[in-house]
Amino acid sequence: MRPRPRGEAERYRAAGKLTGKIALITGGDSGIGRAAAIAFAKEGADIAIAYLNEHKDARRTEALVAATGRECLRIATDVGDPAAARKLVAQVVKRFGRLDILVNNAAEQHPKETIGAITPAQLQRTFRTNIFSMFYVTRAALGRMKRGAVIINTASVTAYRGSAHLLDYAATKGAIVAFTRSLALSLADRGIRVNGVAPGPIWTPLIPSSFSRKQTAKFGRKTPLGRPGQPDEVAPSFVFLAFEDASYMTGQMLHPNGGEIVNA
Repeated sequence: MRPRPRGEAERYRAAGKLTGKIALITGGDSGIGRAAAIAFAKEGADIAIAYLNEHKDARRTEALVAATGRECLRIATDVGDPAAARKLVAQVVKRFGRLDILVNNAAEQHPKETIGAITPAQLQRTFRTNIFSMFYVTRAALGRMKRGAVIINTASVTAYRGSAHLLDYAATKGAIVAFTRSLALSLADRGIRVNGVAPGPIWTPLIPSSFSRKQTAKFGRKTPLGRPGQPDEVAPSFVFLAFEDASYMTGQMLHPNGGEIVNA
């Protein structure tokens, strides 16, 4: 990608907010997931990243986390498979002994001009990766999470304003908002906070892999700030929600979206 996404949190100044914590980030190999992993590591957390088969990207994330002095466990798996989700959490706990922070971030999108162009296979695949995986990984993780643990789900601005060419993707992101709010109510008495981040147009590898060169060149220009965001401009939202600064927040969404006003 040119320019390369600014996902390595070069500008991020840490304060030890997550010292000693263990975080699992799905889709942590690149983009927003990578940026969150590095920011968490700079704050003192050890990291596990789950990814499908992007081994080169995952090794890069591992190296960037290691450069902060923290440990990074790479796990290639399909989080849309309930058995694989259970095994994933078991591997994390076996390595680190516990799980404090879960970031459900894995997602995929496949633009189509009309609803008729969305095949049943694509619809099922998008929902399987984007929302079913959150149910599976969260269900597995909750057996290992104690009071004070945190769950953060990645939604999207498309959940609030829709997307004419990403019908199935936007539908999953709307489901994630409802899932986040409902899960927060369900877990409040256990002392586990559940929040989400709904980014706007962010410059990640998902963009050139999803859109034409012409569309990619115009990506993000319609925001009030007139440009796409960078992954390291989103990562601080995850750090805030993961730390006690957000101790009185649950069931909420943060909106790093370039200034677009949405019905939060």
